[in-house]
Parts: sequence; C-alpha cells; structure tokens
Amino acid sequence: MGVLREVVEADLPVFYEHQRDREAAAMAAFPPRERDAFMAHWAKTLANDSALTWTVVSGGAVAGNIGCWEDDGRRLVGYWIGREFWGRGLATQALAELLDVVDARPLHAYVAKSNVASIRVLEKCGFVKVGEHAGDDGIEELLLELRA
Repeated sequence: MGVLREVVEADLPVFYEHQRDREAAAMAAFPPRERDAFMAHWAKTLANDSALTWTVVSGGAVAGNIGCWEDDGRRLVGYWIGREFWGRGLATQALAELLDVVDARPLHAYVAKSNVASIRVLEKCGFVKVGEHAGDDGIEELLLELRA
C-alpha cells in the first residue's frame, strides 16, 4: 500500500503546522517560515513544472510531504514528516516510492549532520555520503547521493 498522493490545497495548513514544530525544525536545522512566506513558497513550488511533490499519508491523515526538484544543476530530494508520525517508517516508505517514480539519477539530498534519523532514511534507500560543509549559519550539512 502506497503512502504518496497528490498534494491538494487542504494539505498546506497541515504542512505549515508540521514545519512550525520546534523539535522538528531543530532536527532539520531549518527555521520555520511565517505563514505568508510558507504559503508563497508552496505556491511557487506547486507552480514549478520541474518540481515534483507529494503528500505523505498514514491512515488517511496527512503525515508530511516529499519532493524532488532541480537546484543549481542538481536534482534534490527532501521530505518533512510531522512529529506525531515519526518512528513509523513513513519517510523511508515515501522516499522508496518517490525513487520508483523519479528515474533521474544521480539524486542528491542535503541533511543536517545531526539529523541521524534522516541520514538513516537516505542510507536505507541507497544514498551515500559524498560531501559535507558548514553553511554561513554554522550548520554542518552532509550531501548524500543516489547514483544510477
């Protein structure tokens, strides 16, 4: 049984609340956006023909989102799972489903070095570490890649 479905407008307020969770934001090392900025980001994402996005569902509930997009010559993947859905394997299942749909390779993912759970999800799906750097904000990130 799949966990991905098309994003609908009613999902956005749930995505917004997920990214406002302080623990999740700290784990992802990604600061929450204010509502208007968040909605503008999603409007731009959904209008971008090169960006592919899905809602992650669990038991009929919106559990998070996952996407794949082009950035600076790289095809990136990223996901966000609401904290109440952590520990159920949803990120791994969603990423595996995305990899069945998106055949472009290589795929890349940036992840905070401290985000052990997300690193594990990527590794379980075949991604390997190919680099690391510290951003201007001092956050250390890993770059993982899924090759052909």
